[in-house]
Amino acid sequence: MRGAPISRRQCLRPVAVAAAAAGLSACGFKLRQAPDYVFNTIYVQAAESSSLANELKRTIAAGGKVTVRNDALGLTQADVVLVVILDQRVKSVATRSSAGQVQEFTLTSRFKFRLRTPAGEELIPDSEIVQRREISYSETEALGKDAEEALLYRNMQTDIVQQVMRRLASVKEI
Repeated sequence: MRGAPISRRQCLRPVAVAAAAAGLSACGFKLRQAPDYVFNTIYVQAAESSSLANELKRTIAAGGKVTVRNDALGLTQADVVLVVILDQRVKSVATRSSAGQVQEFTLTSRFKFRLRTPAGEELIPDSEIVQRREISYSETEALGKDAEEALLYRNMQTDIVQQVMRRLASVKEI
């Protein structure tokens, strides 16, 4: 007994899959990979209370290719030193109602840093990354707005860390 005849659609399916794969590879599509750094150890010079600097240290260490030095000797023995100049969060009033009540806030997260060698050679000059978000405000929903504000600050922090990581990966030689 013979099997069911093969339809034209079944014959063309492998050809279509191969064409799609070839098309994606030809356009240069590639999944994002962990960056390659020209250094093996880094010392992050920042305040212990800086949540952004702490997230940055964790993100660098999570890549597994770079060791984050936290000891006192790290400042002189690491390949590079990331100096955190400014880590600031600002909440300012954006709009008020005609009665003078706050309707909207602007949340700003500002991070300024530089990368240098322990000898003082500058690899990345003073750089500043600023993130801003607008948040509406209502006194009747104050508790929920506080949680939303914390979430927005966390998202801005994560975005800044990713931008710093890309800038560190752009260093081509020490």
